[in-house]
Amino acid sequence: MDTLNTELVAIAQDYLNTHIPITRHLGVQVVTFTGHSIEVAAPLAPNINHQGTGFGGSLASVAMLAGWTLLHLKIKAENITCRLVIQKSVMDFTAPVTADFKAQCVLPDSEEWGQFREVLTRKGKARIVLQTRVMNGETVAGKHTGTFVAVMNKQ
Repeated sequence: MDTLNTELVAIAQDYLNTHIPITRHLGVQVVTFTGHSIEVAAPLAPNINHQGTGFGGSLASVAMLAGWTLLHLKIKAENITCRLVIQKSVMDFTAPVTADFKAQCVLPDSEEWGQFREVLTRKGKARIVLQTRVMNGETVAGKHTGTFVAVMNKQ
């Protein structure tokens, strides 16, 4: 990971901890950002349910945060000033989480990203769908689909 990405990871972690306080309680840590993908991690202990496995709400929240943070960093890296929110969130749980876990998200291909950017700059608002995997070790424990909306800030 290059210096810019290392700095963006630190900026993102600080932003999450300051502006989205639940991230501190969930123990969310931004691990890597490649410019095209992100990995965030969370410990099982503060996210455990009555069965001793990962609480579904925590898993969905960490997955959603991975997608949101990836977009936040990518937009910041491209010097775009906008608000970013989630419009739709769907989570499929495929296996129990029994240990500390990760959420991994990858941006769509460059053509889809370019269309998103073009619509955002032309219309001032754009939507993009991101897929995130929640990993329990090497096992995919969940899949999140999030529709995110970016709205340009008024000058």
